[in-house]
Amino acid sequence: MNGARGSGRPGGKGPVRIEPVFGIRRDAPKRRRTPPRVKRRPRRRLRRVAARHPYLYKALRFGLLAGIWGTIVIGLAMVYFIASVPDPIIAALDDRPPNVTILAEDGTVLAERGLRRGHVRLDVLPPYLAKAVIATEDRRFYSHWGIDPIGLVRASFRNASAGTVVEGGSTITQQLAKNLFLSPKRTMLRKLEEVVYAIWLEQRFSKDEILELYLNRVYFGGGTYGIEAAARHYFGRSARSVTLPQAALLAGLLKAPSKYAPTHSVKLASERVDEVLENMVEAGFLKPEEARAASQQPLDLSAKGDDTGYPYAVDWVAELLPEFVGDNDSDLIVDTTIDARLQLKAQASLRQILDEQGGEVDASEGAVVVLDPQGAVKALVGGRSYSSSPFDRALKAERQPGSAFKPFVYLAALESGYTPDSRAYDGPTTVAGWSPRNHTGTYRGEVSLREAMAQSLNTVAARLGAEVGGWRIVRTARRLGIHSKLHSNPSIALGTAEVNLLELTSAYAPFANGGQGVMPHIIQRVRNGDGKVLYQRQRSTTGQVVALPFVAEMNDMLNTTVLHGTGRRAAIPGQIAAGKTGTTQNFRDAWFIGYTAYYVGGVWIGNDDGAPMRKVTGGMLPAMVWHDIMLYAHDNKPPLPLPGTHAPGIEGVAARLPWSSPQTSEDGQAEPLYRRVIGIFGGNG
Repeated sequence: MNGARGSGRPGGKGPVRIEPVFGIRRDAPKRRRTPPRVKRRPRRRLRRVAARHPYLYKALRFGLLAGIWGTIVIGLAMVYFIASVPDPIIAALDDRPPNVTILAEDGTVLAERGLRRGHVRLDVLPPYLAKAVIATEDRRFYSHWGIDPIGLVRASFRNASAGTVVEGGSTITQQLAKNLFLSPKRTMLRKLEEVVYAIWLEQRFSKDEILELYLNRVYFGGGTYGIEAAARHYFGRSARSVTLPQAALLAGLLKAPSKYAPTHSVKLASERVDEVLENMVEAGFLKPEEARAASQQPLDLSAKGDDTGYPYAVDWVAELLPEFVGDNDSDLIVDTTIDARLQLKAQASLRQILDEQGGEVDASEGAVVVLDPQGAVKALVGGRSYSSSPFDRALKAERQPGSAFKPFVYLAALESGYTPDSRAYDGPTTVAGWSPRNHTGTYRGEVSLREAMAQSLNTVAARLGAEVGGWRIVRTARRLGIHSKLHSNPSIALGTAEVNLLELTSAYAPFANGGQGVMPHIIQRVRNGDGKVLYQRQRSTTGQVVALPFVAEMNDMLNTTVLHGTGRRAAIPGQIAAGKTGTTQNFRDAWFIGYTAYYVGGVWIGNDDGAPMRKVTGGMLPAMVWHDIMLYAHDNKPPLPLPGTHAPGIEGVAARLPWSSPQTSEDGQAEPLYRRVIGIFGGNG
């Protein structure tokens, strides 16, 4: 039918219906049926990897387990740390009672240290003070969130380039966290706590509040905590009014308070100021010309404390204290060896002689140390005026001792076979191209070693030094307590290596105590507020460093120096004293080191800049200061002989001395050691 749909058969006239074919045509070529791919189990693959690479497999497995457990531990630790963070109100505790009380040997209060002198708001401080701290301690302080990865990388790079630690990676926030909440122990756990606490502080306080808390809590050296106490300690003024170079000094102290404190080294402190000013230029806080101008301004160091007379000694105690008790939060009571009255006398005597005679001879500074024969410091004066210069010249200044070093030369000679009566020639001499001369410009010809020591003849000392050898002189000096760097050149015989007053004075102590080496010390005991003893000094001597026969001979010669030689101005009426003068080239330094059976004392006179004085020798101002102090110290004390020497009429008291323990004589009778030595070597002096 026309118009009707086709049946769908081929050849029909209508549309063809296509039926889907579900099977495979029989006339089509047969394809090989591929079996379905079976997925391999991961465990089977891991086993294959483990079999082929056992070490890699173990490492991967360990790493995976460590990562899982590490995540769990860190999570639990963070929960614990955050939960245990103290109440933030403690961060505002800035006014504490004095926590270190320093006492003299008789209980007199020398000072109270470790106190914070009031909280100072950031907005009342000079802007350059905060900028100096930020430029030096944490340049990205206002842009990080408590931890500064960029700063850490920069510090690591600078330290690697310098080959030493020149920059830390801790932020100001981290340092505050450590100060508030943590102990100073360096462990991974403490570092993790520091990070958590730093982040917590950033969430609870603003940047300005963190910086304010930091400045009011950190340690600035000299027993001072907080910016206000530090400014008053070093400059005698409030932190509100410090100058730019003073602000730079305070900022520079934070890295190493003991090292850069002006009480330790004015030179290092000044160099550190320049470093901080340069940091401020790099940080964009100062222009180069402003930094140069500030560098030229004086620091105007003006510390308070002269009214008490104890500041130099107290500063030393504050510096030493952490070595004995570490980081301590409780109140402390420090018992020292200082004789309060003798300390005041030493300070007054030095100042008086400089005030009365120093101007005429261009001598502006001095220092005094007084010990007992066992090394306990009884008086320590580091300068003419603490308020004008807190730098401690007794401990920190190293100077050539001149002829005050000669006792080590003569002792080395005695131990090599010489005696005080050995003859020497005083005349022109040359040693290895070096031609020393006597300070008088004259020569005496043939003399005994006793006379050569008493008159401080340089030519004889130089000849002796050449005979015994510089190395032997250095070894002798070190044995007696000289720890500064010494050379072994021929000129060492005339004291051309630099030493400080404390070590030189303590090295004379074996002559006063019978040959025992001493460790100079000022702290005897430390207790907490409850009375518990945290430190107790057990011993003061280091053992026998000089045989008693040689001690006797040295005392013979050095006593002659005081009686008939260059040290006559030091003589004490009614007492037996010994000592040695010292004067350096061009009269830059003048020394007198002397001793009795009761005390060992040393005095230095000179100028901080090394400028020559007007012919000031050790037998002049230093001997006069020593005499004045020792005359006071020996008031109402009976005279006692020096070890190994004889003084008529005082055998009874001599027998009670530590070095006079009984010995058996040839007839079987016990006799004092000093009389036995006299019997061998005679009673000269």
